[in-house]
Amino acid sequence: MDRRQFTGGLLAGAASLPLGAGRAGAQGRGGTLNVIIQPEPPILVTALNQQQPTLTLGGKIYESLLKYAPDLKPMPGMARSWEISPDGLTYTFRLFPGITFHDGTPMTAQDVVFSCMTLLMETHPRARNTFRRVARAEAPDPLTVIFTLKEPFAPFLGSFDCTTAPIVPKHVYEGTDFRKNPMNDKAIGSGPFKLKEWVRGSHVHLVRHEGYYRKDEPHLDEIIYRVIPDAASRTLALENGTVQLAQWSDVEFYDVARLKARPNLAVTNAGYEYFAPLQWLEMNNRVAPLNDRRFRQAVMHALDREALAKRVYFGQARVATGPVASKTKFYDPNVRKYEYSLDKAKALLDEMGLKPGANGKRVEIKFLVPPYGESYQRSAEFYRQSFARVGIDLVLEATDMAGWASRIGNWDYQMTTNLLYQLGDPALGVSRTYVTSNIVKGILFSNTQGYSNPEVDRLFDEAASALDEKKRQELYTRVQQILVEDVPVAWTLEIEYPIIYDRSLKDVVTTAIGSHETFGAVTKS
Repeated sequence: MDRRQFTGGLLAGAASLPLGAGRAGAQGRGGTLNVIIQPEPPILVTALNQQQPTLTLGGKIYESLLKYAPDLKPMPGMARSWEISPDGLTYTFRLFPGITFHDGTPMTAQDVVFSCMTLLMETHPRARNTFRRVARAEAPDPLTVIFTLKEPFAPFLGSFDCTTAPIVPKHVYEGTDFRKNPMNDKAIGSGPFKLKEWVRGSHVHLVRHEGYYRKDEPHLDEIIYRVIPDAASRTLALENGTVQLAQWSDVEFYDVARLKARPNLAVTNAGYEYFAPLQWLEMNNRVAPLNDRRFRQAVMHALDREALAKRVYFGQARVATGPVASKTKFYDPNVRKYEYSLDKAKALLDEMGLKPGANGKRVEIKFLVPPYGESYQRSAEFYRQSFARVGIDLVLEATDMAGWASRIGNWDYQMTTNLLYQLGDPALGVSRTYVTSNIVKGILFSNTQGYSNPEVDRLFDEAASALDEKKRQELYTRVQQILVEDVPVAWTLEIEYPIIYDRSLKDVVTTAIGSHETFGAVTKS
């Protein structure tokens, strides 16, 4: 069955699908879970790609040392215990015995050291910002990992979820070109599910990892991630039970209220505590006129963000005030506010010398539309109409997921929409976007806009090393004040994404990363 046939079957209300889609497992053990994945990820290896669909699906394949409760307190992942030295410099993790990769090779402390200190340092924007602080990583025995930091780093223990520090097999990657390794298509991890089949444009089929180290997990036999490009078909698939789970922007925001009314479905906004997703307009600070702070401030004034939250996100969002989300530690609401004012936007553009021509246009800006669903397309249209009122001609450019990632990562753009995770602490999820050291070409979700301010670098560094909470708040307040003046990106909204699931499922949301979690504990009745 190809993608076109599958979508057609959904629209016709067909219940007969391949790969055990209609099978119901016994309570507590067995069964097939069908999940929407939209858009289709370009790769499944989370160490090499951190776009949301990759992390959602890859979280079942790859695991890390810790998990995080909804209050963000650490819980055992692959590490059964951990210790911190009194000086806050040495972290010792004890691994569970019997962990194996999907190819049958034992997973040891050496794989952890290699993943964190070699591979992720090259490929993962937020991991490299954490592990560059490590002076030494050791594996004194197969079940012990010791990290010794150069200086105290307060949120270090919050850096080990399966999306931030996925552990990959050293024997597969050592000495290779990580991004071109032929085994990337096999996606060999140590999580509760392993890759059986990927039919591009149709589905990704995961099956139970029989060698999984947690007793009686995973409960499910298999998970099938369905690629369903059409928004109406995705909603219908949830309503009729063809699929049992959707997350993030899989369902368009205008359909959420309708799905909440369905008796077979549960809807929750839990499971995003670790991420606190923050959306912004990303502007390439290297390119005129976006390299002028006044232009970026004008953009903030030209946007009616309250209207954006209501019309495009149907109340599933709140207006952002700056670089730190309101649900994240050290948030300070007392920063400069950019009210919606076309007059102020025009005055700033006039001050720059960007006078309107006979046709009313001051400047043309190319906008790369992220291929993540209708809400991003609708947002782009909203921005285009908003900026036209002040003489900015926004030209929308379409691309696919891989193309968008490549162009943003390689700085080949003027403006786009981006959304990043906060990860519970500004040192983990915020600083990576603004510090000079994270301007690294080819790595998505780093400081791709090219903003650089030595004072911001200093404040982020001091705040990350300070152990006193009051001192950290003072430093983060100051850095928020500076960034809101400089506007390296135009913060728009804090998005309240839903997780929508069939009531036959249990333990879908068990941690602060929700649908990104391993799903080893999920059961289907």
